[in-house]
Amino acid sequence: MITATRTFGEVLAAHAAARPDAPAVTCGVDTRTWAEVDRDSNRLARMWIRLGVTPGSYVSIMLDNSPAFMTAAFAAWKLGAVPQPLSSRLTSTELHAILEVVDPAGVVGLPEGEGPDAFNRVRLPSVPESAESADPLPRRISPAWKAPASGGSTGRPKVVVAGNAALLDEVIGFADVLGIPAGGTVAVPGPLHHNAPFMFAVLAMLRGSHVVLQGRFDARTLLADIASHRVQWLYAVPTMMQRIWRLGPEVLAAHDLSSLDLVVHMAAPCPPWLKRAWIDWLGGERILEVYAGTEAQAATVITGGDWLEHPGSVGRAVVGEVTVLGPDGAALRPGEVGEVWVRRGANAPAAYAYLGGEARARAGGWESLGDLGSLDEQGYLYLTDRDTDVILVGGSNVYPAEVEAALAEHPGIGDACVIGLPHEDLGAVPHAIVQSSAELEFDSVLTFLRERLSPYKLPRSLEIVDHPLRDDAGKVRRSALRAQRLERADDAVHDQ
Repeated sequence: MITATRTFGEVLAAHAAARPDAPAVTCGVDTRTWAEVDRDSNRLARMWIRLGVTPGSYVSIMLDNSPAFMTAAFAAWKLGAVPQPLSSRLTSTELHAILEVVDPAGVVGLPEGEGPDAFNRVRLPSVPESAESADPLPRRISPAWKAPASGGSTGRPKVVVAGNAALLDEVIGFADVLGIPAGGTVAVPGPLHHNAPFMFAVLAMLRGSHVVLQGRFDARTLLADIASHRVQWLYAVPTMMQRIWRLGPEVLAAHDLSSLDLVVHMAAPCPPWLKRAWIDWLGGERILEVYAGTEAQAATVITGGDWLEHPGSVGRAVVGEVTVLGPDGAALRPGEVGEVWVRRGANAPAAYAYLGGEARARAGGWESLGDLGSLDEQGYLYLTDRDTDVILVGGSNVYPAEVEAALAEHPGIGDACVIGLPHEDLGAVPHAIVQSSAELEFDSVLTFLRERLSPYKLPRSLEIVDHPLRDDAGKVRRSALRAQRLERADDAVHDQ
């Protein structure tokens, strides 16, 4: 029996004892059983001890989606350390900045060619040695069960350290809210270095569910995985949903999705037409939308059926509290648009802590993620706009300040502003407006940026202006610049 006070490592060991040969994690053709994940994480942990990993320290994990990623996370928890997921595609500049904030005891998957001297970090192995003991380790409790990284609205990275320890009873409530099955099969096609995919994969494994990953998202492959593995629960972002839907009715009908009980989507606004299409296809009871930040101060959920009665809503709070306030801090009436503020509870312990950042907070424990919206009389939340600084590219956050800082390093660019413009597939993409008197070629600017930014952060278009982008106070009005570009696009369409 798995008791609520068990550590994550103890929960894994219990599943391994109960079903040693059952699949625990699959990615493509690579499947690891519960016994293998338990054994390999014990061996990895012992190897890491000799390399300096201690209870309470951070372990940065820079692996692609794979069973090895989850094995490394459990090795960290068994040592009482905190796993800190990172993208394997970070540039050297991005990685240096994050590691300075986190100061991990070691990095799993440190890029080849970037030895310990380059980052002054310990390289931790991801493959355990068979000669290492696979016996259980002494009980250790990680003070925080995850610490995902974020670009940060200031252009500098920050890390969100969970306020919950790596104990089953501190996190299992999230699995209940999300409807993650026990002893079932869960598909998580998103990258594990993002908060939501990592969180869902972990919660599913804690519940004894087989987690099916994708090395890189592919709509057809995902449908085949759902059918062949009899997946019951799926996490997706709207970009994934749209690519699946575009396969067409014949392709969709060719795959047996009868096992699928619930599709959970979040991370970006879902276009109403797409939401209705999925509800019509699978049924409202099989669609669940979640609105929450990595900080997890609060979360709202809404089923497909409720959404049809409250179209456009992201639901009511099921974790923490949500309110909408005006510029003066006063609560707004139902239907009035203001800034969305959240909190775990008036006297609740902190849901997270920042490394390298500070919360936008006000009295009473309220914090803002920068979203605008309104509440109706029944407490359903409607978002009218996301943070004007953050560009959601296929569910991934791109912070303009970070891209602008990289552009400003270019010798031919005096100043830069980056805004998000609509994109049919990805939802939004970065558009760069630069002040320059030089003759800039877009391709040469991209070549310059590729040394500093991950591919998804790169601007998809470039606009050159000869006038200042900032006002006398040194501020750039991204929302106004974006509105102007959208108005031009509308005028161009109407003129055709």
